[in-house]
Amino acid sequence: MDDLADCREVFAYFDTKGDERISVQQVGDVLRALGQNPTEAEIHRCVSSFERDGRLTFEDFVPIFQSVSKNRYVFFRFLFNPYCFSEKHTVEEFVEGLSHFDKEGNGMINVAELRHLLTTLGERLSDEDVDQLLNGHNDSHGNVNISDFVRAIMNA
Repeated sequence: MDDLADCREVFAYFDTKGDERISVQQVGDVLRALGQNPTEAEIHRCVSSFERDGRLTFEDFVPIFQSVSKNRYVFFRFLFNPYCFSEKHTVEEFVEGLSHFDKEGNGMINVAELRHLLTTLGERLSDEDVDQLLNGHNDSHGNVNISDFVRAIMNA
């Protein structure tokens, strides 16, 4: 969603008290309804300046939404750039970016999902390139440890 009006409409849907505000606890839900997939750590960072039981106006929420959207855009731009690993990005930045796809919150990403990301986004990799990258990284459940994978790629 790139239209502020759409953002406001979704925000208003979560305003259950009719005071044009949402609770701090709803921020993650609103972000997800707007197509974002923030980690709990990212949400916590964004709302840390608000009281836990506080309520946010739309004007309070917009910078949070923009921050989460920007972080995701920047991550994809450098993750799927063929020169990204030669640029000065930290392991933590790559791990945080891939953690958006960690559905269980356990530091793992499904190998099929990672393959899909690598073959369809940004500078698309061939199946052969992905096979080479993923070789030896998946466990018996078809998952890849995000941190180990990023460290191995960056040290290759």
